[in-house]
Amino acid sequence: MKEKEILKNTYAMPITSPSYSKGPYKFVDREYLIITYKTDIDALKKVVPEPLQVKDALVKYEFIKMPDSSGFGSYTESGQVIPITYKGRKGGYVHSMYLDSEAPISGGREIWGFPKKLAYPTLKVEKDTLLGTLDYGSVTVATGTMGYKYKEFDKKVILKAMNEPQFLLKIIPDVDGKLKICELVEYHTKNIKIKGAWTGPASLELHSHALAKVADLPVLEVVSALHFVVDLTLGYGKVVHDYLKKKKR
Repeated sequence: MKEKEILKNTYAMPITSPSYSKGPYKFVDREYLIITYKTDIDALKKVVPEPLQVKDALVKYEFIKMPDSSGFGSYTESGQVIPITYKGRKGGYVHSMYLDSEAPISGGREIWGFPKKLAYPTLKVEKDTLLGTLDYGSVTVATGTMGYKYKEFDKKVILKAMNEPQFLLKIIPDVDGKLKICELVEYHTKNIKIKGAWTGPASLELHSHALAKVADLPVLEVVSALHFVVDLTLGYGKVVHDYLKKKKR
């Protein structure tokens, strides 16, 4: 393979059969259960990287079913997003993500720096209840419930929140094991079409695990819950802070 052929044809690993296709990455009928809860403010400050700032002791625990996503297929995801501010703008810091498919794990980590790990989340309806679970191996580390379509919710409020910037800490080591990339990445979702939105009574339980540390941000009080279905496009990101910039000079 000639050098020019490598540069022309390469966009992901492995070169002979990439784990995912090229974007844009469009999602149809993407279903969310988001439970917002109060936690320990000191625990939050330990995990949110500067220059992001934490003002409130809140975490959004998410269960997301993605049955139709271009390039990634059908999968389910679960994790924590922390409300933050960056240079006066409200947004979210994606702290943890667990999902059940290799393609979006590879694509999410390689392109944007999503903190994705392999696990077994679910989101389903049981009688009158929307149930989200996260199993890491055979251990259940998160269980969330909400009354199913209990009360309709204002779609405009969700749309406003989904238009806020989201932030990631992208980390890639070099071949010698030293740090090669350490960047704060900003990304946005686009072409958002909310098909339905509901709120209702909810509960959330998090359990300790050595390698799935969702319980390190403990649930002190459930604040609210949202269930909504949406079509959207996942936009590419941009680097807003390079932690290695001084060392590279």
